[in-house]
Amino acid sequence: MSMKRNLLLIPLAFVMTLSACEALPVFGKEKLARKPISGYGQLVPVTEQRNALQHFITETLTGPHGTYTNLQETDQNSEVATGHEVLSESAGLLMRYYALTGQKDKFEAQWQLTKRTFDARSGLSYRYSPKLNKKFTVNATVDDFRILRALDEAGKAFQTDAYKKDLAYYGDKLYTYNVSESRLRDFYDETYAMTNSFITLCYIDVASMELLPVSNRKKRALETDMLGIMQGGYLSDSFPFYQTRYDFKLKAYQSEQINSVESLLTILNLAEIGEAKASSLQWIKAQVTAGTLVGAYDRNGKPLNDIHSTAIYAITAMIGSVTQDKQLYNESIKKMNAFQNHTQGSPLNGGFGDELAQQAYSFDNAMALLAYVY
Repeated sequence: MSMKRNLLLIPLAFVMTLSACEALPVFGKEKLARKPISGYGQLVPVTEQRNALQHFITETLTGPHGTYTNLQETDQNSEVATGHEVLSESAGLLMRYYALTGQKDKFEAQWQLTKRTFDARSGLSYRYSPKLNKKFTVNATVDDFRILRALDEAGKAFQTDAYKKDLAYYGDKLYTYNVSESRLRDFYDETYAMTNSFITLCYIDVASMELLPVSNRKKRALETDMLGIMQGGYLSDSFPFYQTRYDFKLKAYQSEQINSVESLLTILNLAEIGEAKASSLQWIKAQVTAGTLVGAYDRNGKPLNDIHSTAIYAITAMIGSVTQDKQLYNESIKKMNAFQNHTQGSPLNGGFGDELAQQAYSFDNAMALLAYVY
């Protein structure tokens, strides 16, 4: 399952108000520190699978401009990224992987490629089409945060200050263009010089906000406000996932359906600052153990499909690592590994995808690679 975003069209169609939020929770002004990654990925014997996946991504799923959105090529004319278009999303995930595994040369090469491919006036473009030689004039907050996190992790891993200048430069761009009226937005569009009117909850990476090069007062205000919005999107104890987005103008949460990848990323973001709800963690663990965690639900928790994806189990593995639940981590990796291709001679050997259709999405594969070492 690939996270695809149509960032070019302002989603004015999101008009259904699912639940009002007239009064958001109030949080203190204390520093919201990121919890260290527990590192279960270094303890589980998955070296063979990890190396095979890294080889697939770098040798088969990657071209001169970065990691392909999909192994199967297209005319690259869709409203969402397809085929051999490349995304800053993939770049950030790979950069984090190289930093966490201490691959200094590969990290540096990936960062230089990322800048060449995605650098834009307002920061980093979310998407580039090689076929059309088109760099999209829109960024994505969630992808930019991953890249900032990767630069910080690389500085620590390689004991260097070499990335501090870039971190400050792109962090300043992100705050300048993607924070409007002291609130974080999904994207900034250079063409129209505007942001959107809402925030997708899984874009609220409070831990990475700590890296923004702004005053402590601005940082605390942004973190506290956005954490309140994120936690206010909690659905219920019986279905402890989260709403999709919060519209600032309507002062309301909105969800057409509950996408598991999005809600799991929201829970991961909360877990990284020690704010994940026990009910969410217990529910996720039960579903992973039973093998019943699917791709989408209605707001009451009724499954809307029977999709079991690589990315879902990659994220639950990360949640297990951050919350120090080794059983959840191990079970998630076991479920994820069941999707890996091991057919010698196949283009998909070592990767995660549909061998019959010859499709493999960058998000699934990059998330799996990161999960192995989280």
